[in-house]
Amino acid sequence: MIASTINVTDIEYWLLLARAPTVGPVTFLRFLKHFGSPRNTMTAGRAEWAALGIKGELLHYLENPDKSAIEKDLHWLSLDNNYIITFADAHYPHRLSEIHDPPPILFVHGDYTLLNSQQVAMVGTRNPSHLGKEIAYDFAKNLAQAGFTITSGLALGIDAYSHQGALAATGRTIAVAGTGLDRVYPAQNRELAHQIAQTGVLISELPLGTPAKTQHFPRRNRIISGLSIGTLVVEASLRSGSLITARQAVEQGRDVFAIPGSIHNPLAKGCHALIKEGAKLVETAADVIEELFLHLPKQPETPAYPSATLPPSEKRYTQHTELDSDYQRLLEYLYTEAQSIDNLVELSGLTAEAVSSMLLILELQGLVASQAGGLYVRLS
Repeated sequence: MIASTINVTDIEYWLLLARAPTVGPVTFLRFLKHFGSPRNTMTAGRAEWAALGIKGELLHYLENPDKSAIEKDLHWLSLDNNYIITFADAHYPHRLSEIHDPPPILFVHGDYTLLNSQQVAMVGTRNPSHLGKEIAYDFAKNLAQAGFTITSGLALGIDAYSHQGALAATGRTIAVAGTGLDRVYPAQNRELAHQIAQTGVLISELPLGTPAKTQHFPRRNRIISGLSIGTLVVEASLRSGSLITARQAVEQGRDVFAIPGSIHNPLAKGCHALIKEGAKLVETAADVIEELFLHLPKQPETPAYPSATLPPSEKRYTQHTELDSDYQRLLEYLYTEAQSIDNLVELSGLTAEAVSSMLLILELQGLVASQAGGLYVRLS
């Protein structure tokens, strides 16, 4: 379990309150504000509950909570690489804490430090075109190589190809599940989920044993956008659920990007609608990086709870890119003479888009400069 001020007994109260009937994220946080903690909420007594308007099924539950319901959660928590992060925990994702209805509890399997990394959400149709699959994979790979963590929903289609692109680059990817973490939906992505758990992280707000239900996925989508500094929509029809994610991102004050397509392609119409609504049209990963770099903090971001000590692996974005071996190689190739992108592609073995994105970041950091003739030179 993550080192924090919360002991196992307190965790039980968090889990019990999270399972209370009619208690969603907003009500849960209202109880936290009023009573101070889940423990205080569940031990307050009938008079205090009644004063807050609690009655009926919820009142009965608070008086008679079913502790056997959380035994599975506690056993799961005892296993390696499993964590429960509460809203009061120092490691709770600081961006997610800023949204209107942050989940009170996150079930986490994998590298929990990624939850406070710089993330780009990637979403789209479950039935993409062949080109859409390639675009999702390539964008994710290039964004991951640039230092971003790719966050998506483990669904078929664009989600899966986005996760795979990130895995092929750095392995830094977050899958937000619409089920309990003891289940994988869809079942076809079971192996993908296993791969993500090795170098990335799987998370869910839903208790163990929760099956896939239609109403869970719009709720899941707010977490995908809430974790991220920007949301990229790759292919989407006008009825696609990914448009919900994009609009939630707007409501949360985050950037939205959309990739255009043919006017005759139904899977481009959702992206075109978003662009009309103000989403930023992007054609390359470099377009996304350039836009996001304008909003990235120059200093390390403050976690949700300032007293927290973040793990050593949690570094600000520019530190990560400076230490990345691919970036170091590019700088070495530029050490003696200016180089074109084509030359750097040949020397490094990276794709042209990856090299272009990396050069943009190095230029924004003041480490390289572009010259006439499409050449790049090292400045330091």
